[in-house]
Amino acid sequence: WGPAPTGDRTARSGVRPGTEEPVGPAGPAGPHGPGPAGAYGGPRSDVYGESPSDAYGEPPHGGARASRRTPPGGGGNKRVTTVIAGVVGVLVVIAGAFFLLRDGGDKKNEGTKPSPSPTVSSEPKLPPGVKCSGDACTGKDPEAMGCGGDLVTTGATAVVGTAAVEVRYSEVCGAAWARVTQAAQGDEVQVSAGGAGEQRAMVGTVGSTVAYTPMVAVKSAADATACATLAAGTQGCTK
Repeated sequence: WGPAPTGDRTARSGVRPGTEEPVGPAGPAGPHGPGPAGAYGGPRSDVYGESPSDAYGEPPHGGARASRRTPPGGGGNKRVTTVIAGVVGVLVVIAGAFFLLRDGGDKKNEGTKPSPSPTVSSEPKLPPGVKCSGDACTGKDPEAMGCGGDLVTTGATAVVGTAAVEVRYSEVCGAAWARVTQAAQGDEVQVSAGGAGEQRAMVGTVGSTVAYTPMVAVKSAADATACATLAAGTQGCTK
């Protein structure tokens, strides 16, 4: 049949012309050239480790290590925002607790209002011998209450017939009364002071010429009016 073609012989022997290297499926090129083929034509794992990585064990193209790096920006801002939000939350809680406690304290104190201080009497301090002042003197005898003597002054006067009528006023007692002099038995004297009412007296004893009324409370002598009505029928008042 004759010799086989050279190319056919090469393919059968598995040896490249001019070399002793066996011909087989070449493995993928490594960092130092084509790697030796494994049993099934793949790369040998004992040269570069169990996974496709570089000579120093680093995954290709950044791999897993690159994925663990913190992306630039974003992370720091998020941490600052979280801290600020936490501080604001704490302040809100503190403010709420403060107002709650304050409101509760105010409500608690509602039922424990301080008792009013003792009322201080507005009545003036009376001198020795004086027993009444103002309204307490109304209807009382001025001599018996110590409002006469040096504590009395004469206000308005008037002449009625043969008698004289006058307003008597005591500033210490805050009261006034009417007095008639040069009067006769049966003559009557009267004092009036608006809302304080009026008081009357009569000369009842033969030979007596003086009579005076009980007191009425007034602020001044001008607030009182004295009148006299004689037994003969003559009548007159102070102005």
